[in-house]
Formats: sequence, structure tokens, C-alpha cells
Amino acid sequence: MGQETREQVVIVVGAGPAGLATAACLTSLSIPYMLIEREDFYAPIWTKKSYDRLHLHLAKHFCELPLMSMPAEYPTYVPRAQFLQYLDNYVRQFKIKPMYNRSVIGADYEEVSQRWLVKVHNSKSNETEEYFTRFLIIATGETSDTFIPDVEGLHTFPGRVIHSTLYKSGKEFSDKKVLVIGSGNSGMEIAFDLSNYGAKTSIVVRSPTHILSREMSNLGLTLFRYLPHDFVDSLLVFLSKIYYGDLGKYGIERPKEGPFYLKEKYGKYPVIDVGTYRKIKSGEIQVLPAVTSIKGDEVVFKDGKSHPFDGDDYLLGDDGISKLEFPNHWKGKNGLYCVGLARRGLYGLNMDAKLVAGDIKTAAMKMMTPDQTPSPLQNTNNVV
Repeated sequence: MGQETREQVVIVVGAGPAGLATAACLTSLSIPYMLIEREDFYAPIWTKKSYDRLHLHLAKHFCELPLMSMPAEYPTYVPRAQFLQYLDNYVRQFKIKPMYNRSVIGADYEEVSQRWLVKVHNSKSNETEEYFTRFLIIATGETSDTFIPDVEGLHTFPGRVIHSTLYKSGKEFSDKKVLVIGSGNSGMEIAFDLSNYGAKTSIVVRSPTHILSREMSNLGLTLFRYLPHDFVDSLLVFLSKIYYGDLGKYGIERPKEGPFYLKEKYGKYPVIDVGTYRKIKSGEIQVLPAVTSIKGDEVVFKDGKSHPFDGDDYLLGDDGISKLEFPNHWKGKNGLYCVGLARRGLYGLNMDAKLVAGDIKTAAMKMMTPDQTPSPLQNTNNVV
């Protein structure tokens, strides 16, 4: 790689939806950038690590990336295949060309030059590449890394233990006893899918959880623009109680705080029901408390009871969220930014990408001296 490629105006880390959205916003403002991705394709969570029946849990207008609407013919809740087609069209529209197989192994800010020195490992060539940049944007996503916690006795379990990113469909688990650990949206939808294929499905619900219908969730997001958040949360809890009744008799406790308060404060998403509740109510899906240990094919739970399982164990978790509070989460110091790391999903990264690109444009213009022409943003050696 030649020396002329070492200096970048902006480096964006991660080519998932957050990175793609950031790239499009930078392009719209004529800001050159380099987009790096550790996998060999953009949006790897969606292309390689999503289950077959996955649909966007929110209405499509809440999930659009900046500067490009989803097609009018798409259904309200977009299936995975159509969302991938939307991403393909988005990449072509904005001529986004990520540099693949590259992982950031270090980033240091140099006070004298006021630039970031970013060290990148190229897994193809097994070489370390170094780049200087004034603006560094972290857009790796909320669930970029899988995590399976260490449960006592997990190594004695005779079945497979897999993460949700490796799950495709429940077809291969028909008539098996399967335990899903993790009652977020992925866990609930996987449990639903397993049950549809005839698996004897149980799901661990470890903590209080809000369950909302898709319509309730969309209503809440719409009302948040105009009404106090406390009022909206109270309305959603009221509607949930009317529609779903007493969740406690099925082993699910409602939190004391409202659903969107928990989402913004702690990153705990409400469960958007895709049909799982009906199966829990009918007994097709069994709700169990937290797991304390595993002894072979017997799983021991917090209530002291144990149950046998002969299928697979799904353990869900994520990390890597911005430390700054919303709505100031997207901007750090010395030209460091993050996109899509505020636990607000596709709906939030749309706003993040626009704010970051606009702030970089403003900051770059301020760097110019009065007699400078052209703009430093036009001085590009490597626009990717």
C-alpha cells in the first residue's frame, strides 16, 4: 500500500447499517472517508448471522437509513430478504466501497498533530496498516460481538450450545426439547419459530419484561415526538395490561419503569410480540426462571427445579454501547464519534449519522484559514 493512502480525512469503523448510513451522509456532504469492515461483506449480522424468519420489529418508516426511503411496495414489517435488498440498493446508490477483512487493533490521539493514528490488522495479508485521520467514527453496532456466559456445568451438556447468530430455523429441532436463554426480541422470536416447527420449547425469562404489540410500539415512537415521555410510557403500559392481561401467571413480571424509559436508560428493549405470547398463554412455550447450573442434560433453575433438554441452548448478550447519555452520545473529544451505539436501533442510527456528518463538515470548515482555497475536505488521496 503506497504512502499516499495513509492520510484519511475520516475513518469509519464498521460497515453495518450504522457505517453505511454514515458513509451516505458523508458522501452527501462531499466529505471523503475510508470505511473499514472486519468481515468480508457489509452488514454481516444481517447477511450471515440472522435467522430466516426475521422481520424488522418496527414499521419500515422507523427503520429507513438516511437519504433513502424504503420502497412503497415493501410491507409495513419488512422481512430480512427485502431489508437486505434495500441495503444492496443503498450501497449502490451512494457508491459505498468498504475495505474488508480489516480490524482496528489500536487508535491513539496525537496532541501535536491533532490526528488519530489508527492501526488496522489486514486478515488477508496478515499485515498491520497505519492511517492518520482527523475524524474517527465508531459504527460497529450494538450487537457486533457474540457472547455466551459461563454457566456452571455448561461443558457437561451433551447437546449443542449455540448463539442466536448461528440459528437459522427450527426445522432441524422438531420434537426436541429446546431451551432458549434470553427473553429479548431475538430470544422470543426464536422460541416462536422453534415452536412452529414442533420443538418442545422453553424460554428463560430472568428479569421483568415489557411485552408490546407492534402497533403499540409504533404508536409510542410516534407519540414521543409530541408528548412527554412519562405520559407515553404510562399509556403503553396501560394498553399492554388491557391487551395481554396479567403476565405474572405465565411467569413474566412487568417492570416498574416504563418500556421506553428502560430502553433509553439501560438499553433494555421491550419485547415486540410476534406471536410468542399466544404460545406462552396456551402452554406451547414454557417460561422458566434463571439458570443456576447444568448437569449433563439436566438444567437447574433458580426455583430449585430441574428440567431435561436434548436440543440446543441459546445464550444472548451484547456490549459496546456509548458511555455518554442520549442525546449527546454521538460525539466524543478530538474528532471521535460513534454511530448506532445508543441502544436505539435503526431508528436512532439514522439521526446519529446525519449529526456526525454535519458536525465533521462544520469542524473541517473551521480548520480553514481565511485565505484557504480549496476546502480541506476536497484534499483527498483515497476516497473509498
